[in-house]
Amino acid sequence: MEYLPAPAAPAQGHILCCQCGVPIPPNPANMCVGCLRAQVDITEGIPKQGTVHFCKQCERYLQPPGTWIQCALESRELLALCLKKIKASLSKVRLIDAGFIWTEPHSKRLKLKLTVQKEVMNGAVLQQVFVVEYVVQSQMCEDCHRIEAKDFWKAVVQVRQKTLHKKTFYYLEQLILKHRLHQNTLRIKEIHDGLDFYYSSKQHAQKMVDFLQCTVPSRSKSSQRLISHDIHSNVYNYKSTFSVEIVPICKDNVVCLSPKLAQSLGNMNQICVCIRVTSTIHLIDPRTLQIAEVDGNTYWRHPFNSLFHPKQLEEFIIMDISRVQEKKKGAGAGARSNKHTLAEAWVRKTSELDTDHQYFCCTHLGHILNPGDLVLGFDLANCNLNDEFANKMNPQHIPDVVLIKKSYDRSRRQRRRNWKLKELERDREATDTDDERQYQDFLEDLEEDETIRKNVNIYRNADIPVESDTDDDGAPRISLAEMLEDLHISQDATGGEGAEMLTE
Repeated sequence: MEYLPAPAAPAQGHILCCQCGVPIPPNPANMCVGCLRAQVDITEGIPKQGTVHFCKQCERYLQPPGTWIQCALESRELLALCLKKIKASLSKVRLIDAGFIWTEPHSKRLKLKLTVQKEVMNGAVLQQVFVVEYVVQSQMCEDCHRIEAKDFWKAVVQVRQKTLHKKTFYYLEQLILKHRLHQNTLRIKEIHDGLDFYYSSKQHAQKMVDFLQCTVPSRSKSSQRLISHDIHSNVYNYKSTFSVEIVPICKDNVVCLSPKLAQSLGNMNQICVCIRVTSTIHLIDPRTLQIAEVDGNTYWRHPFNSLFHPKQLEEFIIMDISRVQEKKKGAGAGARSNKHTLAEAWVRKTSELDTDHQYFCCTHLGHILNPGDLVLGFDLANCNLNDEFANKMNPQHIPDVVLIKKSYDRSRRQRRRNWKLKELERDREATDTDDERQYQDFLEDLEEDETIRKNVNIYRNADIPVESDTDDDGAPRISLAEMLEDLHISQDATGGEGAEMLTE
């Protein structure tokens, strides 16, 4: 039995290059690759150098004609921006691949490696790789120009509150920081009655006004002034001003409601205590624990004022206190607070301990007060009330003393406070000791009120050690679980050149 050998596959012949005579496989151009590249340059007409404009202040790149975009180094966005600069030249070739060649970040150079194809002589397709180098030039964008000018603005939001205490402004400052609404401001200026926020566009200012109306009870009005106009293009340049007035009521104020408003809130007493100011004014009746909320629109229809200045707070000592059962609700009475306890107390001023004069009052602080405790309150029996509604009330319905909050050792609370808050960068007026006292009052309110604390970013202060619970004197404190770590992105993960990697 004989085996026939398989037919041999036909071998491809070789031809000589018409230029250099080197044997090559046949191709439509009858040239080797070297001679073909020497004869034809498919990258001709494509610029090998270019310029990219970069703003140092906001770290954005210019995308012609006038758009500034945020791009990271060697990102897809930056690659697309660089390719658009040579897009017209690439229309005659086919782009196969594009990528960055690594350069030093401080070299101000960007290098792109491009692979292109093009059909040349007699249908032959030639592929070529080349490098395009971009020089990064610094140029300040229009937004940063306005920020640096400081006096150039198109809209201003003037926030005012006609009160002597700044608790509401301190709370508003933390809300602005938490929601990052201060990022678009050109400048923040602090004045006596409030803050001024300057913006480069009317839309940003309107956004701030909408935020204020949602977070604090307020009312607003706007105006605009014509700066210049072009009669040929019908373009007008305005400066807009938004005025926002916050209700002149702060936490721990004693207020006297109008009879009509008190009746509409569930027949509560006219003398009430403001326990909180958020998007509404939260009031409590210290005699019945009845609570009510007054929004901005209701307040401006039925306005009321604070009866006392915070500096008029006096210190009392609890001589005797007894918890009482809640009284039966009257007709049309509103809701009552579940976080407070009604109590009757006999108190004496610490400035009158050498006398036997005592005051009787009802208080909503029965859950935290005990005989011998110090408490801050207002003395209504020995003061002249200059209020429209209080002067018309029956004197028997006006309490002698209204207790506001329990008193603790302030210096000790400051020493053990292991947390801190961030502040807005603003142009300040000369600060006095009263501003520092008001700020300490606000920090104490955060420790005592968990509801307000939920809306504020609280950061742990690593410089102050955590004290043990055995040293606690009963003052409210903020737990570590409610604190955030204060991160500083000022150094990289390696801690500098030659340092060890940070693993914690």
